[in-house]
Amino acid sequence: MAKGKYEQWLTEEGLLQLEAWARNGLTDEQIAANMGIAIRTLYEYKDRYPQIMQSLKRGKEVVDIQVENALLKRALGYTYKETTREAQFNPQTEQYEMVVTKEVTKEVVPDTTAQIFWLKNRKPEEWRDKKDVEHSGSVNNPFAALSTEQLLKLAGDDE
Repeated sequence: MAKGKYEQWLTEEGLLQLEAWARNGLTDEQIAANMGIAIRTLYEYKDRYPQIMQSLKRGKEVVDIQVENALLKRALGYTYKETTREAQFNPQTEQYEMVVTKEVTKEVVPDTTAQIFWLKNRKPEEWRDKKDVEHSGSVNNPFAALSTEQLLKLAGDDE
């Protein structure tokens, strides 16, 4: 590890910069590139300096929460107001002004793909595609006692 290379990232400003990059959605690879180091060096820094690990973790948590909230909002559907503004001439001021001409409440219907994704991740035991099924008891195999030659003869391969 280059002597002193990590020190700038242990300052208050450096840690804040790392947190901001993580909050902006940068991957570890992109953060390492911004720092001017290899990704392996970033992993070493994270192991060796808990302050760096915590800054990156704090930044990523903020984004994760925002994405979770957006996914939930999309899964449940929502309404919003759409406002249209147009330039209109005001004879009193003799200038054009932006005036609200229309306000409409619009609805975004719930998104089934977002619902499925949410449920598969939040309740995998109930919603995952693959189900684990256990079978108890014995299997009755009428061919279990036959030799390979006898099985081949039954299958019609008499070589």
